[in-house]
Amino acid sequence: NPAPGPKFDYKLRWFDRLISYGQDLLKAGAPTVLCGDYNVVPTPIDAVVPRRWIGDAVYFPESRQAYAAMLEDGWIDAVRRIHPEKGVYTYWNHSYGGGYDKSSGLRMDHLLVSPSLSPKLRDAGVDVETRGWEKPSDHAPAWIALE
Repeated sequence: NPAPGPKFDYKLRWFDRLISYGQDLLKAGAPTVLCGDYNVVPTPIDAVVPRRWIGDAVYFPESRQAYAAMLEDGWIDAVRRIHPEKGVYTYWNHSYGGGYDKSSGLRMDHLLVSPSLSPKLRDAGVDVETRGWEKPSDHAPAWIALE
C-alpha cells in the first residue's frame, strides 16, 4: 500500500473498476454484498488514532473519496449502519511479544450491502478474539447478519 507511486495508482484504478462494477450491480437490482479488505480507512472514527495514519495510503483523501463514491452510488456500509458512532476495527499492527498493538486499530475491511438488502440487515461486527489465536492475521474477520 505504498504511496505515492505505481502501486497507489493501481489501487485507485482498482477502485474505479470496483465503482463501475458496483454501479452495474445496483442497476441490476440483485441483492449483493461487496466485502473484503479495501485497504481504506473511510472516516476518523475508523481509526483509534486518526492522526497516526495521515501520511499512509489507507487514509489518503483519494482512497477515502473512492470509498465515499461507492456510498454515494447507494451502497450501504453495513458495519457503520449497525454501529454509527462506535469505533469498530478490523486491523491492528502486530506487537512485540505476541498480541497486537491496540492503539493501531483501523477499520479497512468492509461489507457493503445493496439497498435491497438494507432492510434485512440485523447485526454486524468483528471477531476480534481471533487476534488472540496463535499466529493470527493482522486482520480480524468482519461479519454481518441478514434476515
